Amino acid sequence: MEIPRLHPDTIEAVRQAVNIVDVVAEHVVLRKRGQEYVGCCPFHEEKTPSFTVSPLKGFYYCFGCGAGGNAIKFLMELQKRSFAEVVLDLAQRHQIPVRTLDSEQKQALQARLSLQEQLYEILAIATSFYEHALRQPIGQAAQDYLQRQRHLREETIQQFRLGYAPAGWQVLYTYLVEQKGYPPQLVEQAGLIIPRRTGDGYYDRFRDRLMIPIMDAQGRVVGFGGRTLSNEEPKYLNSPETPIFNKGQLLFGLDKARQAIARQDQAIVVEGYFDVMALHQAGFSQAVASLGTALSQAQIKLLLRYTESKQIILNFDADPAGERAADRAIGEAADLAYRGDLQLRILTLPAGKDAADFFSAGEAQREHYQALLDQAPLWLDWQIQTIVQQYDLKQSDQFQQASQALSQLLGKLPNATLRSHYIHHCAELLGGHDSRFVLRLEESLRQQVRGQRWQGRSQKWQRPADYNLRQAAEEQLLRLYLHCGDYRPLIRQALQARDIEFSLSHHRWLWRQILAIEEAYCAGLPAPDDPYTTEWPLHSPTETGTQLTDLDLVTHLFDRLDEAEEAALITPLLHLDETTAVSLDRPELVIQAAAAALERIAVEKRCRYILRTWQETVALILSESLASEALRQYLDRLLTDNEPAIEDIPGVAPERLQVLAQLRRDYYQHRQYLQQLDQQRCPPLAAIRSYT
Repeated sequence: MEIPRLHPDTIEAVRQAVNIVDVVAEHVVLRKRGQEYVGCCPFHEEKTPSFTVSPLKGFYYCFGCGAGGNAIKFLMELQKRSFAEVVLDLAQRHQIPVRTLDSEQKQALQARLSLQEQLYEILAIATSFYEHALRQPIGQAAQDYLQRQRHLREETIQQFRLGYAPAGWQVLYTYLVEQKGYPPQLVEQAGLIIPRRTGDGYYDRFRDRLMIPIMDAQGRVVGFGGRTLSNEEPKYLNSPETPIFNKGQLLFGLDKARQAIARQDQAIVVEGYFDVMALHQAGFSQAVASLGTALSQAQIKLLLRYTESKQIILNFDADPAGERAADRAIGEAADLAYRGDLQLRILTLPAGKDAADFFSAGEAQREHYQALLDQAPLWLDWQIQTIVQQYDLKQSDQFQQASQALSQLLGKLPNATLRSHYIHHCAELLGGHDSRFVLRLEESLRQQVRGQRWQGRSQKWQRPADYNLRQAAEEQLLRLYLHCGDYRPLIRQALQARDIEFSLSHHRWLWRQILAIEEAYCAGLPAPDDPYTTEWPLHSPTETGTQLTDLDLVTHLFDRLDEAEEAALITPLLHLDETTAVSLDRPELVIQAAAAALERIAVEKRCRYILRTWQETVALILSESLASEALRQYLDRLLTDNEPAIEDIPGVAPERLQVLAQLRRDYYQHRQYLQQLDQQRCPPLAAIRSYT
């Protein structure tokens, strides 16, 4: 609905009521410095804070990019919303009456605002009702459960406003509708009552349950989680989606954890409500939980607003379900981690405990938990370690299974440098202390990973334009290798780190000749028949003391040109004229740009393969089931939403939808990596100047 023009008095009242520090602090980690606050600017990338907020002036300014303004402009620029939308939202938040200049639309606007405000009001009253019931004799079982089984102190129970829903079918209905006079349709919209199938009334959604209020970041109750006290299924029952409750956009405990996350510069994400309460009670107030669903990318980005180091630690249950939840969360967070926007770590508690069980032993566990926090491994190291621990590496069949599982994991990494690092790491884990065995394992893993990523090498997915780009990039690397001996180690390292091979036939022939010449000249050091797994020795003297970087490859190659079928294509690389000599200026940038271009071709091929696989999977789904409206809407959400959840579509095999979800994640991870490669191919002017 279009927002009508707001009255100037409403706009001015909002400006007077809003505290700019509170508004900015929801999106930027601020540190007090004198009378002002400083932080990293949300409008451009920076590592040293240059963004200042003045509470006295009600103004923000960035000395890095020049962004500045008041609280309204800050939200307009950050959230890409209109002036009227921001003012309206702030007016609701600060309970400022809204006046408009367009009387025709006033009624519709007021109805929309009134609905949200009434739902907040009803949920607040319900929370107080449940809190009161907990203190009554009917709530004694719930109190005993909290204190004796969950070991929660009274101050923790009050802090989280825990309550009890009585066992009757219409206890809350009677209170809210008959005593307080709220319309039953409104109470239903709040998610508190359910209409009877017979159409002759309502009954309470929550009955004989321990009630846990779910609050938004501003501390307003927007829904409930109810835990059964009588073994009724489900064990936990959450409020349904309402105009103010969207569980995929909320985190339990965030309203109480925001300041602690900023202070500790890290967030802990656990699975359950009681895990959050146990951690807060033990002093780890930076803990939050997702609401019965896999941690979504929207929830991750919400947390990243409050931590400068972008550190999130997942502390899920150490059981198969917890591991699956961690894997799903990693899938959502991986692309952010690849870009450096997230430092994701995994904490696993001993003996398969969750956080609530861990702290049931008492306060002595606090130091132990802090030590585990400090030692929590990065997500990829955790996945690798989890795989290795699943197999008995002394058994040959299980050793092979572990190797295959690791190669499948590493094959998903879009970043070639990261793949190269972890291939070496995995080889060391599998090979132990046998250095020769580790080298063989590393090459074997590399070949398996290449098999996982064969689409990047297949000619099937190549475009005509790829040939010209590949030819130019390979020529640059070979020409530099031939004529600038000091940079040969750097070229070797780039080829190995990015898993690059020369593809054009005459370039492959030339590279093989180079390797053969170096092998003969340096008595087999390094092993040039396998340049991708051999460390390049910067100083490899022969018997006469000549270093490999000083080797005159061009002269030796002229003696071998007669063997080449495509000598005419190779000869220009052996000569330098004015044009080609200039192209070798700034060799480091030439190597970086050429290697990035070759890797980009492979990544683009894989993207085309993923798109084709997507089309084939959708066609397979349609051949197996009817093209229902639910399926169409789900496919639309996969293409348009930032973090769509996998749904149950009638008649569609769940594994098909899982394949689509994985293809979507893979595609967008590779597209984001392509942006990094483009920056390496075309570095900014400052980077170019640094090499002069």
